[in-house]
Amino acid sequence: MTDKIEIVGPQKVEGIVHISGAKNAVLPLLAASLLSDDSLLLKNVPPLVDVQTMLSLLEELGASFRIDNERVDSQKISLKTDSINNFTAPYEIVKKMRASILILGPLLAKFGICTVSLPGGCAIGVRPIDLHLKGMEALGATIELKDGYVHASAPNGLKGAEIEFPIVTVTGTENIMMAAVLASGTTILKNAAKEPEVIDLAECLNKMGANIFGHGTDTITIKGVSRLHHAEHCVVPDRIEAGTYALAAGITHGKIDLIGGNLRQLLPSFIEKMEEAGLLFTDIENGIRVESSGTIAPIDIETEPYPGFPTDLQAQTMAMLCLANGVSNISENIWENRFMHVAELGRMGANIEIHNAHAKIIGVKKLTGAQVMATDLRASFSLVLAAIAANGKTVIDRVYHLDRGYSCVKEKLADCGVLINRLK
Repeated sequence: MTDKIEIVGPQKVEGIVHISGAKNAVLPLLAASLLSDDSLLLKNVPPLVDVQTMLSLLEELGASFRIDNERVDSQKISLKTDSINNFTAPYEIVKKMRASILILGPLLAKFGICTVSLPGGCAIGVRPIDLHLKGMEALGATIELKDGYVHASAPNGLKGAEIEFPIVTVTGTENIMMAAVLASGTTILKNAAKEPEVIDLAECLNKMGANIFGHGTDTITIKGVSRLHHAEHCVVPDRIEAGTYALAAGITHGKIDLIGGNLRQLLPSFIEKMEEAGLLFTDIENGIRVESSGTIAPIDIETEPYPGFPTDLQAQTMAMLCLANGVSNISENIWENRFMHVAELGRMGANIEIHNAHAKIIGVKKLTGAQVMATDLRASFSLVLAAIAANGKTVIDRVYHLDRGYSCVKEKLADCGVLINRLK
């Protein structure tokens, strides 16, 4: 896979895009397979680099899997973890993806031991795992940090507890929820994350025999069970991918049909803000149609935990607002280092001022193609959006970030009329 994309603009995005399964849902679901000796069949799995990395990690631990293609952007994966013989997640794998920490809860719950390297991934902020570790300790685990690794053990098993998160943490909620399903007694998670991906994990775990309720609210209750069994589960559609392609229609004054589930339910705050910006949303069979009104109105946004405006759509929204008729403001309240794409958008003619965690976007008449560099996963697609709308040729370097979270980008955009190529 090459690491550069070339786009010639401006182009109007018009067509149909099938939304893949959610990256942020499938990674914890893959980790959840460790909780049972029986198989887990996952459907609607996107063929992403991060999925491959998680599968490599599970294979390193002794798991086996089979992959069958459903569509070019969708797979079925059958996992079997009854032969786990290694409880260490090495740095060589974990450094590629922070979500590797999600094996901590399942291994502790099922086997009473886990050693995992401190994680890597996108450099968008500190993102400490202390809430994960404190949660495991509350369940009775012993935690030691040594030589860049987390050494965790619970030889007598985990025990239910009441845990209140000081801040909302999605992966922390998921990790501790997975650990708690096999703990003795009842666990109550307060100030828990309410994201659709958390709900999807809880529903899959319940299909496997767990006893979880309250998911989708800020209080999740888990009554521990002795074992989990076989299940089949279809991964929830990727709301971030859906929002990203909606913005492609907005920034190019185009029209796109997003196929793949109830997107209004998955993206309530995003759709509300996009309607304010001038996008038109119409429900269609199994999806939603997004159409430009012909103008981009300036808006103000604050990123918040779900159901607030998603931080994972902040960079892409900023790209569209670069061409708004007026001044927009974005406050990034989740990650402290998530404006790295601003300098690259500036190379294309954007006018953006940064003040700590706030960005002031002064709309310009046009963007111009340039050589730019992707700095993280979501920022990479913000540059793709800007490139589609810009005058001339844009070459985006380091798009391996893009491959971690978006499947078949070239194919999906080309089907909607975009002149896009991977450079060899």
